[in-house]
Amino acid sequence: MENFSQIFTLLAENEGIGLNLDILETGVINIVALVAILVYTGRDFLGSILEERKTNIVKGVQDAEDRLNEAERRLSEAQKQLSQAQVVISEIKNETIATKRILLKSDADQSKKDLATRFSRALSTFRTKERQIFLEVKQQIILLVLKRSVVQAQQTFGTQERATSLISETINKLEGDLL
Repeated sequence: MENFSQIFTLLAENEGIGLNLDILETGVINIVALVAILVYTGRDFLGSILEERKTNIVKGVQDAEDRLNEAERRLSEAQKQLSQAQVVISEIKNETIATKRILLKSDADQSKKDLATRFSRALSTFRTKERQIFLEVKQQIILLVLKRSVVQAQQTFGTQERATSLISETINKLEGDLL
Protein backbone atom coordinates (compact mmCIF):
# COMPACT_ATOMS: atom_id res chain seq x y z
CA MET A 1 0.00 0.00 0.00
CA GLU A 2 2.90 2.23 0.70
CA ASN A 3 4.33 1.76 -2.82
CA PHE A 4 1.01 2.66 -4.25
CA SER A 5 0.91 5.97 -2.48
CA GLN A 6 4.52 6.69 -3.52
CA ILE A 7 3.58 6.29 -7.17
CA PHE A 8 0.94 8.96 -6.85
CA THR A 9 3.37 11.25 -4.99
CA LEU A 10 5.99 10.89 -7.76
CA LEU A 11 3.41 11.59 -10.43
CA ALA A 12 2.29 14.74 -8.65
CA GLU A 13 5.85 16.05 -8.27
CA ASN A 14 6.96 15.40 -11.87
CA GLU A 15 4.00 17.06 -13.49
CA GLY A 16 2.17 13.87 -14.51
CA ILE A 17 2.83 11.20 -17.06
CA GLY A 18 4.55 12.10 -20.32
CA LEU A 19 5.96 10.51 -23.48
CA ASN A 20 9.75 10.44 -23.86
CA LEU A 21 10.69 10.70 -27.53
CA ASP A 22 14.44 10.41 -27.08
CA ILE A 23 15.39 7.15 -28.74
CA LEU A 24 18.74 6.74 -27.01
CA GLU A 25 17.31 7.46 -23.61
CA THR A 26 14.35 5.11 -23.91
CA GLY A 27 16.34 2.04 -25.12
CA VAL A 28 14.21 1.34 -28.22
CA ILE A 29 17.34 0.64 -30.25
CA ASN A 30 18.44 -1.92 -27.69
CA ILE A 31 15.08 -3.64 -27.83
CA VAL A 32 15.04 -3.68 -31.67
CA ALA A 33 18.60 -5.04 -31.74
CA LEU A 34 17.68 -7.68 -29.19
CA VAL A 35 14.64 -8.77 -31.21
CA ALA A 36 16.73 -8.88 -34.44
CA ILE A 37 19.38 -11.04 -32.77
CA LEU A 38 16.72 -13.35 -31.37
CA VAL A 39 15.05 -13.71 -34.78
CA TYR A 40 18.34 -14.34 -36.55
CA THR A 41 19.67 -16.87 -34.09
CA GLY A 42 16.36 -18.46 -33.18
CA ARG A 43 15.08 -18.80 -36.76
CA ASP A 44 16.41 -22.34 -37.21
CA PHE A 45 15.30 -23.44 -33.75
CA LEU A 46 11.86 -21.83 -34.00
CA GLY A 47 11.58 -22.85 -37.65
CA SER A 48 12.14 -26.51 -36.85
CA ILE A 49 9.66 -26.37 -33.96
CA LEU A 50 7.10 -24.60 -36.15
CA GLU A 51 7.73 -27.05 -39.00
CA GLU A 52 7.28 -29.98 -36.60
CA ARG A 53 4.12 -28.38 -35.22
CA LYS A 54 2.86 -27.82 -38.77
CA THR A 55 3.61 -31.46 -39.64
CA ASN A 56 1.78 -32.63 -36.51
CA ILE A 57 -1.23 -30.47 -37.32
CA VAL A 58 -1.30 -31.65 -40.96
CA LYS A 59 -0.99 -35.26 -39.78
CA GLY A 60 -3.78 -34.72 -37.22
CA VAL A 61 -6.02 -33.19 -39.88
CA GLN A 62 -5.23 -36.07 -42.28
CA ASP A 63 -5.97 -38.62 -39.53
CA ALA A 64 -9.23 -36.85 -38.75
CA GLU A 65 -10.17 -36.91 -42.46
CA ASP A 66 -9.27 -40.60 -42.65
CA ARG A 67 -11.41 -41.33 -39.58
CA LEU A 68 -14.24 -39.28 -41.10
CA ASN A 69 -13.99 -41.23 -44.37
CA GLU A 70 -13.91 -44.52 -42.44
CA ALA A 71 -16.91 -43.44 -40.37
CA GLU A 72 -18.81 -42.45 -43.52
CA ARG A 73 -17.95 -45.80 -45.11
CA ARG A 74 -19.11 -47.67 -42.00
CA LEU A 75 -22.25 -45.55 -41.91
CA SER A 76 -23.06 -46.40 -45.52
CA GLU A 77 -22.40 -50.11 -44.81
CA ALA A 78 -24.60 -49.94 -41.72
CA GLN A 79 -27.36 -48.26 -43.73
CA LYS A 80 -27.09 -50.99 -46.38
CA GLN A 81 -27.27 -53.65 -43.67
CA LEU A 82 -30.23 -51.88 -42.11
CA SER A 83 -32.08 -51.80 -45.43
CA GLN A 84 -31.26 -55.49 -45.97
CA ALA A 85 -32.45 -56.28 -42.45
CA GLN A 86 -35.68 -54.38 -43.11
CA VAL A 87 -36.20 -56.39 -46.30
CA VAL A 88 -35.61 -59.63 -44.38
CA ILE A 89 -37.97 -58.48 -41.62
CA SER A 90 -40.69 -57.65 -44.13
CA GLU A 91 -40.20 -61.06 -45.79
CA ILE A 92 -40.45 -62.78 -42.40
CA LYS A 93 -43.61 -60.80 -41.60
CA ASN A 94 -45.14 -61.77 -44.96
CA GLU A 95 -44.20 -65.42 -44.43
CA THR A 96 -45.63 -65.30 -40.91
CA ILE A 97 -48.90 -63.88 -42.19
CA ALA A 98 -49.06 -66.50 -44.94
CA THR A 99 -48.32 -69.27 -42.42
CA LYS A 100 -51.00 -67.95 -40.07
CA ARG A 101 -53.51 -67.94 -42.92
CA ILE A 102 -52.58 -71.50 -43.87
CA LEU A 103 -52.84 -72.64 -40.24
CA LEU A 104 -56.19 -70.89 -39.79
CA LYS A 105 -57.51 -72.44 -43.00
CA SER A 106 -56.20 -75.83 -41.89
CA ASP A 107 -57.84 -75.40 -38.49
CA ALA A 108 -61.09 -74.33 -40.14
CA ASP A 109 -61.00 -77.35 -42.46
CA GLN A 110 -60.26 -79.67 -39.54
CA SER A 111 -63.10 -78.08 -37.55
CA LYS A 112 -65.46 -78.60 -40.49
CA LYS A 113 -64.41 -82.26 -40.71
CA ASP A 114 -64.87 -82.70 -36.96
CA LEU A 115 -68.31 -81.07 -37.10
CA ALA A 116 -69.31 -83.21 -40.08
CA THR A 117 -68.18 -86.34 -38.22
CA ARG A 118 -70.05 -85.33 -35.06
CA PHE A 119 -73.15 -84.48 -37.06
CA SER A 120 -73.08 -87.84 -38.86
CA ARG A 121 -72.62 -89.62 -35.51
CA ALA A 122 -75.50 -87.65 -34.00
CA LEU A 123 -77.66 -88.43 -37.02
CA SER A 124 -76.75 -92.12 -36.79
CA THR A 125 -77.54 -92.11 -33.07
CA PHE A 126 -80.83 -90.37 -33.77
CA ARG A 127 -81.77 -92.95 -36.41
CA THR A 128 -80.84 -95.80 -34.07
CA LYS A 129 -82.97 -94.30 -31.30
CA GLU A 130 -85.78 -93.76 -33.79
CA ARG A 131 -85.68 -97.47 -34.75
CA GLN A 132 -85.60 -98.51 -31.11
CA ILE A 133 -88.58 -96.29 -30.31
CA PHE A 134 -90.39 -97.55 -33.41
CA LEU A 135 -89.79 -101.18 -32.32
CA GLU A 136 -90.93 -100.40 -28.77
CA VAL A 137 -94.10 -98.72 -30.06
CA LYS A 138 -94.69 -101.66 -32.38
CA GLN A 139 -94.28 -104.10 -29.49
CA GLN A 140 -96.65 -102.03 -27.31
CA ILE A 141 -99.25 -101.99 -30.11
CA ILE A 142 -98.92 -105.75 -30.58
CA LEU A 143 -99.22 -106.28 -26.82
CA LEU A 144 -102.38 -104.13 -26.73
CA VAL A 145 -103.81 -105.97 -29.73
CA LEU A 146 -103.07 -109.29 -28.06
CA LYS A 147 -104.68 -108.19 -24.81
CA ARG A 148 -107.80 -107.04 -26.66
CA SER A 149 -107.81 -110.22 -28.64
CA VAL A 150 -107.63 -112.22 -25.43
CA VAL A 151 -110.46 -110.23 -23.92
CA GLN A 152 -112.61 -110.59 -27.08
CA ALA A 153 -111.75 -114.27 -27.31
CA GLN A 154 -112.79 -114.79 -23.74
CA GLN A 155 -116.00 -113.03 -24.38
CA THR A 156 -116.58 -114.88 -27.62
CA PHE A 157 -115.47 -118.30 -26.45
CA GLY A 158 -116.59 -119.16 -23.06
CA THR A 159 -114.53 -122.24 -22.45
CA GLN A 160 -111.08 -121.91 -21.21
CA GLU A 161 -109.53 -124.68 -23.27
CA ARG A 162 -110.81 -123.47 -26.58
CA ALA A 163 -109.78 -119.91 -25.83
CA THR A 164 -106.35 -120.99 -24.72
CA SER A 165 -105.70 -123.01 -27.89
CA LEU A 166 -106.97 -120.18 -30.12
CA ILE A 167 -104.79 -117.62 -28.31
CA SER A 168 -101.74 -119.85 -28.55
CA GLU A 169 -102.24 -120.30 -32.30
CA THR A 170 -102.66 -116.58 -32.81
CA ILE A 171 -99.56 -115.80 -30.75
CA ASN A 172 -97.54 -118.33 -32.72
CA LYS A 173 -98.67 -116.82 -36.00
CA LEU A 174 -97.94 -113.28 -34.85
CA GLU A 175 -94.52 -114.20 -33.51
CA GLY A 176 -93.55 -115.42 -36.97
CA ASP A 177 -94.64 -112.06 -38.46
CA LEU A 178 -92.84 -110.03 -35.81
CA LEU A 179 -89.53 -111.74 -36.14
